[in-house]
Amino acid sequence: MDEIPPILVVEDESLVRLVMTEALIEGGYTVLEAENGPAALQLIDDTEQLRGLVTDIRMGPGPNGWEVAHSAREKFAGLAVVYVTGDSMTEWTANGVPQSTALQKPFASAELVTAMANLLVAQQAAPPPA
Repeated sequence: MDEIPPILVVEDESLVRLVMTEALIEGGYTVLEAENGPAALQLIDDTEQLRGLVTDIRMGPGPNGWEVAHSAREKFAGLAVVYVTGDSMTEWTANGVPQSTALQKPFASAELVTAMANLLVAQQAAPPPA
């Protein structure tokens, strides 16, 4: 049986990253973690497959969440992307990748798991990207 690709969680606040990671693991997902944009881009480069991405928008110096998601989508077409943000929700439609979703912080762990599950179901129902 093939191993199911992981979900990458990118968040600069360690406690928030831990809560999101634990929620996704409890939801049955395998998770990789990155604490900022540069670390996320390195993991994306080093990883052969990703199933999904959960990323904060503002993470200090280096690439922001918009840039991380666009880079991930270049390598993994159709990747499920969930943005989590405390202050950038209004920018999502202009900067987010297509067929993504965004959650306003604070949110319940179940909301994150549901958002990812919904994107993955939609991804399976859609025809493969060209």
